[in-house]
Amino acid sequence: MNPITWAALLGAIGFEVMGTTLLQASQQFTRPWPTAGLALCYGLAFYLLTIALKQMPVGLAYAVWSGLGVVLISIIGLVLFKQKLDLPAVLGLVMIVGGVAVINLFSKSVAH
Repeated sequence: MNPITWAALLGAIGFEVMGTTLLQASQQFTRPWPTAGLALCYGLAFYLLTIALKQMPVGLAYAVWSGLGVVLISIIGLVLFKQKLDLPAVLGLVMIVGGVAVINLFSKSVAH
């Protein structure tokens, strides 16, 4: 897979994480600027995901997307919103990262 595919997927994850962060700031869509920002971020995220899916199997893309997304959002929740993570949550996040690593390093499904 070429670097553009991975860059598109990582960009998609970044915009999805920004959009999800703005979702909390939108206060149930009552604040116009965060709401507009989250719509733009989600739109860009899905656009970049379509670029990645030209060369990447959807299962792999979704595993990386959801795995890294949940870890990044958990870290943002911890740092920006002071949301606590208990030991089971941290262990679960470590398993998610491990699962994404196993898929990328050892699965033959990575090649399209």
